[in-house]
Amino acid sequence: MAEQELLFTTDEAGIARIVLNRPQARNALTFAMYEGLVEICGRIAGDPAVKVVVLTGAGDKAFAAGTDIAQFRSFATAEDALGYERFMDRVLGSLERLRVPTIAAIAGACTGGGAAIASACDLRVATRDARFGFPIARTLGNCLSMANLKRLSNLVGPARVKDMIFTARLLGAEEALAIGLVGEVVEDAAALGARADALAALLAGHAPLTLQATKEGLRRLAEGEAPERGEDLILMCYMSRDFREGMEAFLAKRPPDWMGR
Repeated sequence: MAEQELLFTTDEAGIARIVLNRPQARNALTFAMYEGLVEICGRIAGDPAVKVVVLTGAGDKAFAAGTDIAQFRSFATAEDALGYERFMDRVLGSLERLRVPTIAAIAGACTGGGAAIASACDLRVATRDARFGFPIARTLGNCLSMANLKRLSNLVGPARVKDMIFTARLLGAEEALAIGLVGEVVEDAAALGARADALAALLAGHAPLTLQATKEGLRRLAEGEAPERGEDLILMCYMSRDFREGMEAFLAKRPPDWMGR
């Protein structure tokens, strides 16, 4: 069941954790798991106590090895293909549009749909043995949606997207770091868990409206919106209780008490 294959917890610090929990299948995602991810994002969006999300895969062999290929066996019509890509755009969009920062903690294989999920997160930390890519040119022969291509291109540029897909090779962690696909590389799964926890705690202690405005502003720019369309984000921060609290705390030389409003 998707409930067992997708684990979701939150703690008192406001850190939510999502675990792709099919280690026996290298955490390959079923349609039910994708749908469950959308549902979890909806729960997070409605919970003001959540301050940051960490998304990872169970075990140390894979973050996620893409969509479970068995899910494609029933495809027979144009609507099957178009509907799947629309569905994936909805899944990834639900991650991108979360108001809180998302951290992908990546160990092992991160390919296909798994790499798409990681790319939709705000920050990515990987183990030294992590491998990234979309080897579809030598496996299924399908393609990425325009939205997925744009997301990847915004991260690493169109030339590198072509290189990844045309060659169907998997990038090692150090190369992924060098091109900006990941932000940090750590030694192993134990170090990954510790670093993801530390990064989540750091972000959970920062001004939530600042993080939200930055994330939403960059998303709008990536979608081609004009820079002057961001007045609502400016007002959200400058007119907030948190902005006043930040000033008072700074002047009093004490830690601010952020409330996200």
